[in-house]
Amino acid sequence: MDAVLQLQAVSKRFPTHLAVDGVSLEIERGGLFALLGPSGCGKTTTLRMVAGFDQPTTGEVLLNGQPITHLAPYERNVNTVFQNYALFPHLTTRENIEFGLRRKSLNASEIARRVREVIELVQLGGKEDRLPARLSGGEKQRVALARALVMRPELLLLDEPLSALDPRLRKQVRAELKSLQRSTGITFLIVTHDQEEALSMSDRIAVMHRGRLEQVGTPEDIYLRPSSRFVAGFLGAVNWIGGVGVRPETTRIGRVIPANGARSVAGTIESCVFLGNCLHVTARLAGGDSVIAEVSRHAGEFVRGEAVYLWWNGEDELHLPAE
Repeated sequence: MDAVLQLQAVSKRFPTHLAVDGVSLEIERGGLFALLGPSGCGKTTTLRMVAGFDQPTTGEVLLNGQPITHLAPYERNVNTVFQNYALFPHLTTRENIEFGLRRKSLNASEIARRVREVIELVQLGGKEDRLPARLSGGEKQRVALARALVMRPELLLLDEPLSALDPRLRKQVRAELKSLQRSTGITFLIVTHDQEEALSMSDRIAVMHRGRLEQVGTPEDIYLRPSSRFVAGFLGAVNWIGGVGVRPETTRIGRVIPANGARSVAGTIESCVFLGNCLHVTARLAGGDSVIAEVSRHAGEFVRGEAVYLWWNGEDELHLPAE
């Protein structure tokens, strides 16, 4: 692996708690990597140590194989896009983007060329002279991205980059971010608590929990072959039936036991929720557990209190010990 970033047994202890506990990680050059986990799991603290805003209590951070642990943020070839974008309110789009370049003492023609290129890249043409107050949320994020990309960093850090956007715009910007990463070739490291965001955008994911890495792998590996019940549940819904995990999309439901040898349990319909492209049908088992089956919206009507069977294939089971 051609690693642009390496974390070697990195820990961060604050006076009240251990935020990051011995994290070792390698991030391959030229990809989009997601740090995924719930609030308080240590992912943002990890990002801040990579950026240089926090110093590790123990361990080393390496960029291109060189230790950068004790370098100031401005001494690292790393740029950060913050959750609130942190734009200068009194500067125009162009002025915000060129701010970092001016501090590098580049000549005016080089600054103009690079700013022009990045404005075209993030599709901000015609907005160059607008102040942040006159930009939409998506446009502000593009300015923040352009300001970071114009510096041509080895690594671009994004802290919850889509959290301030509405759901419709979030999907649009998600696709734009992925396209930007592919077109620039710059390594992106994204911190997020949104599993759909991580699964749809990233080449690899590291799932964090209580300051530690739970699992690192491709989106497919982590979703289909989770290493723990925490990972399985955080990456999507799971039915735990007699100690076995089955995801709703591989759980089937009907009024008769299937004849194909699938594993099945009996239950009683509890609710049926219409979600547009599918139905989530919840059934209560004899032992009291609830099971959700995701079925086609054309599957017919299920009535509360109706007796049904739920079944699944053995290859879809997740065999993970209780935590």
